[in-house]
Amino acid sequence: MPTQDSPAGGFPSGVSEPEYRLWGEVDTDPAGVFRDVPEADRAYWDRARRFCLEEVRPVIDAHWDAATYPLDLARRLGELDLLRDGLEVEGYARMSTLAAGLVNMELSRGDGSVATVAAVQAGLVLRSIATCGSPEQVAQWVPRLAAAEVLGAFALTEPTHGSDSVSLETRAVRVRGGYRISGEKKWIGNGSLGAGGIPALTVVWARDDGGAVRGFLVPQDSPGYVGTTIGGKLSLRAVWQAHIRMEDVFVPDAMALPGAHGFRDAAKILVTTRLGVAWSAVGHATACYETAVQYAAQRMQFGRPLAASQIIQERLARMRSELATMQLMAAQMTRLETAGDLAPVQASLAKYTCTRAARRIASNARDLLGGNGILLENRVARHLADIEAIHTYEGTETVQALIIGRDITGISAFAG
Repeated sequence: MPTQDSPAGGFPSGVSEPEYRLWGEVDTDPAGVFRDVPEADRAYWDRARRFCLEEVRPVIDAHWDAATYPLDLARRLGELDLLRDGLEVEGYARMSTLAAGLVNMELSRGDGSVATVAAVQAGLVLRSIATCGSPEQVAQWVPRLAAAEVLGAFALTEPTHGSDSVSLETRAVRVRGGYRISGEKKWIGNGSLGAGGIPALTVVWARDDGGAVRGFLVPQDSPGYVGTTIGGKLSLRAVWQAHIRMEDVFVPDAMALPGAHGFRDAAKILVTTRLGVAWSAVGHATACYETAVQYAAQRMQFGRPLAASQIIQERLARMRSELATMQLMAAQMTRLETAGDLAPVQASLAKYTCTRAARRIASNARDLLGGNGILLENRVARHLADIEAIHTYEGTETVQALIIGRDITGISAFAG
């Protein structure tokens, strides 16, 4: 029987927790950084936003939890023209560098795994071919990559060469009509899709007979290519990183990138993608901030919303300050990139600053949500974990610090 202190259903009051609405709109542009975004750029941004709200949001927690690859979402990225990272592709409308950054930001705001699929496909693979490929290679592969008809991977790092990828040991031995590639690569996004019968291409970086680092286009169904999905990840669970083993994989001359003659050519690709990682950090931080703001307004404790507490308001103010700093940094570096004036050390500064700030915002937001902060349905835990990956890939925090420190002092502190 219900008691005088219980509702009609027989349960004590306060047992049923409300359903928190944490994907709504809040002011995430406190400094007005995006107030005057050109209409054409905003159209790309809005398209990415609708995609995340309508297609990513309903399914991404299940993909992340089960570590399943969101192939349908990857295909949709191509259909929506969100896979070009600002590169010119015949038959497509112009996408500016700013539009590319906003798309990267918005995809990361939706989910880090989906954003990583796009970053690998466009920022690394498509860019490698567009920058270093022959006209024939560009014509054959770039449109198919932009449309996600073929998915791509960028194989640079190795099991024993991460931050020192300049020391890579994968070999490309010259043979009649092409090369034989042998070696191993690790942490290669999209590098194991071919094992599932998905049309996929890997840009493999290897040393030729003279010791020069060269780029090669390797279909993942090539004999001798084995890509194994790395399991047990706590970050970016819905995108597959692979451990790749290659044994005498034959690559014809027509699949060698003619514009890739040394490690510096691979490094040029990474400089541009570091700015993309900064935009990705802004997206993750935005998701954590807006979730914290909405949760603070809805969560009742001690008879009032969390937002009425001084300490909560101070936390939200700190997060807003850090978010605005990140936005300003990414926007300014993008202006430099658009003008052709972005220096490698500036790209490193953007990544270093933004991923560090995103970590702080995510940690603060997780703490603000209390126990609810570790639930996938409340967004923050997924972003908190995924930020750990972007903080590391495309050059770790330490590597970026050494690049910046060398610029400050004029002294290289890199080992070797």
